[in-house]
Amino acid sequence: MDFEYYSAFILLIGFLYCLVKCRRKIKQRYFVHLHLFSLKTGLMKWEWILKFLALSALFLALSSPIILDKNDPMNRHGIDIVLSLDASGSMSASGFDVNSRQSRFEITQKIAQDFIMQRLEDNIGVVLFGDFAFIASPVTYEKEIVSEMIGYLTYGMAGENTAIGEGITMALRALKYSKANSKVVVLLTDGEHNSGRVSPRDATQMAIERGVRIYTIGIGKEGDFNVAMMKRIAEESGGDYFSATNKEELQDVYKEIDTMERSRIKSRAYLKKEYYYYVPLMIAFAAMLILLYRRRPL
Repeated sequence: MDFEYYSAFILLIGFLYCLVKCRRKIKQRYFVHLHLFSLKTGLMKWEWILKFLALSALFLALSSPIILDKNDPMNRHGIDIVLSLDASGSMSASGFDVNSRQSRFEITQKIAQDFIMQRLEDNIGVVLFGDFAFIASPVTYEKEIVSEMIGYLTYGMAGENTAIGEGITMALRALKYSKANSKVVVLLTDGEHNSGRVSPRDATQMAIERGVRIYTIGIGKEGDFNVAMMKRIAEESGGDYFSATNKEELQDVYKEIDTMERSRIKSRAYLKKEYYYYVPLMIAFAAMLILLYRRRPL
């Protein structure tokens, strides 16, 4: 809920101030027989309330209340992204963050969740791979659900080994019915390919044929993962290769990917606006009709 013209509230405050402080002084008059005059205090009180309601509703309509829907499908930039995360046994290692005992996988989870919540206009899906790969969350624009789903994942769910080819193949399967203009896979691993029925080379070729870019991220110390293979996957598919040795560097990697996947046109903030100025306008109209009805001559 938001308002397009907040200045209307400043005018309302000014009018309310005048209603309270700017009253004209009434000259005192003396009557001997006060019983001849009947004071309709109840009626006057209700009239004052109706006047206040009508005035407030008019200024509320003038402020143009709206409801913004950033997550509506109409607001998406046409980018479908699948995060393919390594959940092998090596991801249980700690030391990736010197200030925490969290495992590599737990740190990756949190950073991935932050990345998802920042991509308001895009569809996001999640794939987990180890000995095999599976789709943890289908491609959807419901970011809260995807982020929550990542929180339920743990390392070892897909086995102890690292099937990078399977991780890419399953990500492509998640994008099978995508009609987006831009399709992206962000592959993260801390080890070398040592499992699965699909080789990384064959999986990369399938991505090229389907027009899917792959961004590869290697985490951990130098030598933990196959740098040459990761670079080849990224370059051949039109993506880019990154590496991170700690939590801060991984956060920077996701920020850079977030920037790279926003074109000049697509980065404009398109919001679906629903206007509700007519609601307070109808309230004001109804209040004024009641006032006119009470003042009609008998």
